[in-house]
Amino acid sequence: MNSGLLERIGANGAPIPVTEAGQRAALMQGEPLHRAFRPNLPADYPAHMEQMAGEGAHILQLEDGGDICAIAVWRTYLTTYCGRRFEVDDLVTAEGQRSKGYGATLMRALEAKARALGCGAVMLTSGTWRVDAHRFYFRERFAISSFLFVKNLT
Repeated sequence: MNSGLLERIGANGAPIPVTEAGQRAALMQGEPLHRAFRPNLPADYPAHMEQMAGEGAHILQLEDGGDICAIAVWRTYLTTYCGRRFEVDDLVTAEGQRSKGYGATLMRALEAKARALGCGAVMLTSGTWRVDAHRFYFRERFAISSFLFVKNLT
């Protein structure tokens, strides 16, 4: 498994070590929460996430009391319009764990990673129907800066 794929932090934001040998088990521990957010993930979740890691994706899991309470999937890439872009693919807190500060803790960790990697901003895309998530992003001082246009080809 790609050792850079998965990191864990505690509810206080402190890193929790995950050994190379424990990566797959840790990844699978977060799978139910990730799948609740993205139900169309392929059946072989670890293989899919490892393939994404090969394309630059990383997973950050927030653990509290042995439970995975929040997950973020992120990546960076170089662009012509903003230099190094820090993109959050997924950001989810478990349904029964919301409004406990887990999302904000995860966001602080993501912001620190973005700064350390020389990124000037954290960017994410959120479905128009996710009104509760939008309230959170506005509280976190995100702004709507562009439209995302999609043309389905199937």
